[in-house]
Amino acid sequence: MMDEGERSREPAITQPRDDGGMPQARDGELPGTGPAEATDSQPKAAVPGDGTSEAVAADGKGQGSGQRPQKKNRSFWRELPILIAVALVLALVIKTYAVQAYFIPSSSMENTLDIGDKVLVNKIVYDIRGIHRGDVVVFNGEGSWDLGSPQPQPSVISRFFRGIVGLFGAAPGEHDYIKRVIGLPGDHVACCDTQGRLTVNGVPLDEPTYLFPGDSPSTVRFTFTVPSGHLWVMGDHRSVSYDSRGHMGDPGGGSIPENEVVGRAFVIIWPASRWRIVPIPATFQQPKLTGAQAPASGSGQAALSAPAALSAPVAPAGPVLPLALGFAGAVPLTWLQRRIRKGSRRRGAV
Repeated sequence: MMDEGERSREPAITQPRDDGGMPQARDGELPGTGPAEATDSQPKAAVPGDGTSEAVAADGKGQGSGQRPQKKNRSFWRELPILIAVALVLALVIKTYAVQAYFIPSSSMENTLDIGDKVLVNKIVYDIRGIHRGDVVVFNGEGSWDLGSPQPQPSVISRFFRGIVGLFGAAPGEHDYIKRVIGLPGDHVACCDTQGRLTVNGVPLDEPTYLFPGDSPSTVRFTFTVPSGHLWVMGDHRSVSYDSRGHMGDPGGGSIPENEVVGRAFVIIWPASRWRIVPIPATFQQPKLTGAQAPASGSGQAALSAPAALSAPVAPAGPVLPLALGFAGAVPLTWLQRRIRKGSRRRGAV
């Protein structure tokens, strides 16, 4: 017989079961089982060494399939070559077709652009909209300002190859210049009116906001109607800029072909103290400019003398920005492909 102390340690049965006379559960046993049995409705308790705990941990869901743990993810160092390759491809695409940085080597665009400035040039903007008066553009002078055999329009593959070369330095044979667009195809550009102002289609331009301090609109008098498919461009430092005025004896009469425009310079990115957007001056927004009709064709023969003016080509800057953008795009792409690969592994393991 049990004394009172032993009787008080017996578990209390709060809900009797109609188990057909089965013995009641004892301490350490599952209800309805013997010491070595388990019901179908309840999992067997994990016992160290019997393999059950490993099976339950294999899939994290208690399925007990006995499958091996998934392989560890690739290490960072194994993923790094993929990341670099993706970044390089993205950098090439960005530099060749979207955005490129250029270095300003001369004072012909002061004070809008100073010597040593680095500007970003948008290469796709003119696939979306037309060239506007007042845009600061980078263009290729081969065949118009740089006399010689006109170069054929590069193909997509050729541009991509030149982009590869450009990632490791300036591509060979480039003759890119940067100037402000003054006249569009069909415009009549002249200097000067009775107040010494440059006119486009007879409408005077108010230029002091962007001309180099102390410069006049032009010391050379000229009149020119821009041919179809061409642009009349000038520097903002007029007294030293060797621009369309200085190339009036060249093919195109000093104008440059529209299809040689590389893109629009839209922001100064370096030095940091010079960071700013390159805007279109308000004078080019005059409604009269767009609605005015060009007078009868005519052209002046006066031109700037080359020794007194500057028309130094702009040089493509280093590939830091395209590479940075490439890596910025490569990181999420690499992460995404890892997630897709891990998801495929999980589905294959089920």
